[in-house]
This record gives sequence, C-alpha cells and structure tokens, in this order.
Amino acid sequence: MSRSPNHGLYRPPIEPGMTIGLYGGSFNPPHDGHRHVALTALHRLCLQKIWCLVTPGNPLKDNRSLPSLNRRLDQTAQIMNHPSIAISALEAKIGTNYSAQTIRWLTNRYPKTRFIWVMGADNLANFHHWKQWKSIFATLPIAIIDRPGYPNKRQRHQLHER
Repeated sequence: MSRSPNHGLYRPPIEPGMTIGLYGGSFNPPHDGHRHVALTALHRLCLQKIWCLVTPGNPLKDNRSLPSLNRRLDQTAQIMNHPSIAISALEAKIGTNYSAQTIRWLTNRYPKTRFIWVMGADNLANFHHWKQWKSIFATLPIAIIDRPGYPNKRQRHQLHER
C-alpha cells in the first residue's frame, strides 16, 4: 500500500497559531465511526488538522491480541483518507503510555499551538478511569462527538452523576 504524506508521522507538520484536534485511540480496527468523529470535529471546530494518535496499546484494555502498530497505522490511513487528517505514531516515538502525558508533552513543546482533545461520545462513560483525566480537562478544550448508532444519553447521565 502506498502511504500518504500524512501517514505514520512521528510529528505531523505544525506551525504556531494552528488549531489541531488530537484524536487518540487504539483504532482496532479503525472504522467509519472514527472517520465520522474526525471529520465532524474538523469541520465544526474549524480545525486546520486532526492528528489521529494511534496508541501502541491502551492501558485500560488487554493488548495481547492487538494488531501491530504499523498495521493499525495503515488501516487508519485507509479509513481516514483526508488531506487534513494526519495519522501519527507520536506516542510510540516519545514513549508515552497515557493521553495526559502526550498532551503535556505537546503543550510544553508547542505553546503557540492550540490543541483540542477530540473523542467519540462512546468513550465518555469510561473517561473517569483514564489516568490523570482531570488534568486533561484542565489543560485543553475537549470536543465530544456523537457517533451514529451509539446510545449516548445514558453515558452522559452517568458522567453527570459522578
């Protein structure tokens, strides 16, 4: 498969003043729901780029049967297939295991870039299990995008009860 210029990059191109959506996940497997979230965020938030941060492994899941990072990068690039969406192995390169670490690394190195955390609404119910989840909220804006076919009212209610 031929790789696009935005595929598998350690750190996609960045310029001061840009607004970039950070969309992390295992992408196992990547699917149209992931693409829907990325494109919705890209257009509704007027982002210059979305970076799909394909994680080497989700700390909250059993990763023993997880396909290789390169395979998931390739598959994610095929699904996303958009010039404003970059597919990145940043977390593997910098050695971060948690989204909060990745966000801290990026915001420290690129203080003149506006980052927005993008996530599908289906992840909201478990967000309180993420390591340092409160620091994610305190560090940058978060965009929660509904994915078609997911019953999100119950998940939103559970979050408000916490």
